Amino acid sequence: MTLTALLTLTLPAHADQPILTLTGKVSGGHVAISRAQLEGLGWHELVTSTSVTDGPQRFRGVLMRDLLALAGAQGDSVRATALNDYVIDIPASDFDRFDVLAALYMNGEALGPRDKGPVWIVYPRDDFAELQDIRYDMRWVWQLVGLEVR
Repeated sequence: MTLTALLTLTLPAHADQPILTLTGKVSGGHVAISRAQLEGLGWHELVTSTSVTDGPQRFRGVLMRDLLALAGAQGDSVRATALNDYVIDIPASDFDRFDVLAALYMNGEALGPRDKGPVWIVYPRDDFAELQDIRYDMRWVWQLVGLEVR
């Protein structure tokens, strides 16, 4: 674990500090987004089960497609990177087909790095049978810190 990642785990985030960085095919090639900017996009909620929790959970966040639009993203996929160095490529079409959240809250509690935050990619798993598949489960990136638009 890098020193930056360790500090991120231990220090509280301020609303105006970047919590997510978008690179690649975005406006200017680099966009840093704060929690306050995410909150300005408008909240969406969904209740769904996950492969890592017991029973349905209530998530609140912003739509991934709105997040990408905020950054001026124009690509066919995103490479999502987490604090724990997990990396996966996700087709951008997922965000048009489904109301995928960049979740900041679960059951009314703000997500922190110790509980899959500050941002967790959450699919509406219970609303679509096809999303109850390991291929999609692997796209639920918790501790999300970076998106490279390709």
